[in-house]
Amino acid sequence: MVRVQPQAGGRAGIRPIDLALTAVVAALVELFVATASGPGQHPLDAQAYVFGAALTLPILFRRRWPLQVLIACSVLLIIYYAAFRRNIPPTPVLALPVYDAAVAGYLAWAVAVPAAFVTAGLVFAAASHRRLLGLAAEFLPRFAGVPVALWLLPSLIFPLAVVLGEMVRGRRALATETALRLRAAEDERQAEAARKVAEERLRIARELHDTVAHSMATIAVQAGSALHLLAGIDAGLGEIGGDGGEGRDAQVRDSLIAIRSTSKEALSDMRATLGQLRQPASAGLDRLETLRAAVVAAGLPLTVSVEGDEVPLPDAVGHAAYRILQESLTNVLKHAGRGACAAVRVCYGTAAITLEVTDDGGDTVERVAAEREHQGSARGHGIEGMAERATAMGGELTAGPRPEGGFAVTAHLPLAHLSPASQDQR
Repeated sequence: MVRVQPQAGGRAGIRPIDLALTAVVAALVELFVATASGPGQHPLDAQAYVFGAALTLPILFRRRWPLQVLIACSVLLIIYYAAFRRNIPPTPVLALPVYDAAVAGYLAWAVAVPAAFVTAGLVFAAASHRRLLGLAAEFLPRFAGVPVALWLLPSLIFPLAVVLGEMVRGRRALATETALRLRAAEDERQAEAARKVAEERLRIARELHDTVAHSMATIAVQAGSALHLLAGIDAGLGEIGGDGGEGRDAQVRDSLIAIRSTSKEALSDMRATLGQLRQPASAGLDRLETLRAAVVAAGLPLTVSVEGDEVPLPDAVGHAAYRILQESLTNVLKHAGRGACAAVRVCYGTAAITLEVTDDGGDTVERVAAEREHQGSARGHGIEGMAERATAMGGELTAGPRPEGGFAVTAHLPLAHLSPASQDQR
């Protein structure tokens, strides 16, 4: 049995809006290709149109790889200038990638790339018109035949794209921070409510122990004493030959025996009830869907799969499994790169349950740094605490980087309760 939670969009993260924006940008590029003017440019042909449309293809992947898209569009644009010599401005190709890079936090790239294109275009255009570069200009990309106004006026869009991207990024960061604070406040409220419930449970347990349990214990003791005294009276009457009250004494004895037996049973049941009141309920794998929803709400795409036949777990094992999954996903949120995806696999076996949490490390640009942070965290308290929980259950836990990138945490927990120390993990 396998249940998989679907993810929105494909692996590359292409959305309908990305297709529409790419089509709009391609139309603008083709318009500039058709209307380009200036000395020394290549004649208009089919190749110019085809390669002009190809300039916009990286924009399809803007959601998942914003920085890589900006770099790819820049490289393709330089190739286009060198190979096809159509005097088009860089604005229609780079405006949207510049905005996306600014939104993603790559401000330096968002400023440097368009600044380099605009500066190079102005230098080469001015040098060509004044014939300062002479023959060398013929071997440079065809910035040289483009009028200064063709570069300068459309390039004013670049600062607007950067400013707009920074504003959007700031608003998103504020919204994320607000959501985290609200979630923290909600967690604190729930923790406070749970604390009050626990205190009330303990108060009720103490009251029952100090009143009803004490009374039941007194009844059992008094019934036992009465039986002892009745036995002594019967022995004395037997010595003097009295037998008139034997029937009545038998009834009294039977009643006292019933009182003692019932009070002992009631006292045993009450002690069991008090034990349940004193022991707070622990989180188990029945809360896995709630955990998944919280992680997705925090911005991490998460896939959950359950394999094997689900069986009821001992409270200690279920609690340890839930805490291991919770800590592992928290580490992914903290340390994985931007755009990371995570997967949780829960496998029920005949003698043990296996938990596996993996992530892909996020964007390739940040993957190395993310894996280094993961390796550093493996020596911190998070991994250490998870390993202690697994060991207390008689199991084991491994954690480390994956060869294909990202990080993996795997835990094997026996279904049988093996270690008394597991009680301390609650």
